[in-house]
Amino acid sequence: MIVTVTMNPAIDKTVDIDRMERGGLNRIKRIEVDAGGKGINVSKTIQALGGTSIATGFLGGNSGKLIQEVLIGQGIQHDFVMLQGETRTNTKVVESAGEVTELNEAGLSVPDDKMQELLSKLEGYAGPETLFVLSGSVPAGVDKGIYGKITEMVHQKGSTVLLDADGELFVKSLPSKPDMMKPNREELEEYYKMDYRANEKELLHIGQDFLNNGTKQIAISMGRQGALFLSTEGCFRCPGLSVKAHSTVGAGDAMVAALAYSWDAGYTKEQTMTLCMAVSAGAVTTIGTKPPTKDVVEELKKQVVIEAI
Repeated sequence: MIVTVTMNPAIDKTVDIDRMERGGLNRIKRIEVDAGGKGINVSKTIQALGGTSIATGFLGGNSGKLIQEVLIGQGIQHDFVMLQGETRTNTKVVESAGEVTELNEAGLSVPDDKMQELLSKLEGYAGPETLFVLSGSVPAGVDKGIYGKITEMVHQKGSTVLLDADGELFVKSLPSKPDMMKPNREELEEYYKMDYRANEKELLHIGQDFLNNGTKQIAISMGRQGALFLSTEGCFRCPGLSVKAHSTVGAGDAMVAALAYSWDAGYTKEQTMTLCMAVSAGAVTTIGTKPPTKDVVEELKKQVVIEAI
């Protein structure tokens, strides 16, 4: 069973324009509205791949009801804690050249009793056959150590944790030893306070540090350059695939979804890497935060190259 946790969901509004004119008039060519938030995006992609998951976290107001309706329409099981106020709206401005500007709202306030309600739900789902996907931001005021707290709690019941977070959320989760992680190059550069572009050797060294700390599987996404996959079974490089991109929005969530789906399906490391590359490449071809179709994924799998390092 896969449980995705989205503490800070959003209505994702993707706006297409030719070129951003700061301080001037910008004419919108197209608007796409999706139910979003990183964990919800993961659940949508798992569903598109033919898998199942339970989406949970916090929702509020009419925007929250809209997200629930979208999940129901897509057949995605969900179990959210409802809050007072409105779920945020995030606006992503996509220029014709591919540059993306994101305008993200802060999110709802979470009272202590509602946080405890969510933690109780998660503990109820915990067990040796459950993978928890902890991804994305948390609302203002929520302790940045919350992912670490959840990891420790569900580990006590034998569950597996896949972490996709950045900044303080990422740092404070590491002592709890998440089983799987999907950082991108920029997040690792920030964590190690690098003021330059890390090369592959440095990224592999960083990944090895995490393995030594207790994490069992790491996927480091590098955008167009592809990804690095590290585990106790070895280190591998997968060059980026050639696709006609709309925007990079959702590519990271798609790779997380592929990791989770592969874990649930019992895939080999080769099958896992192939799916990760195909699904993340497929995601950049879609509009908004919609997942790629299974047909697109199957075609892209044929392009994947796996190189042992």
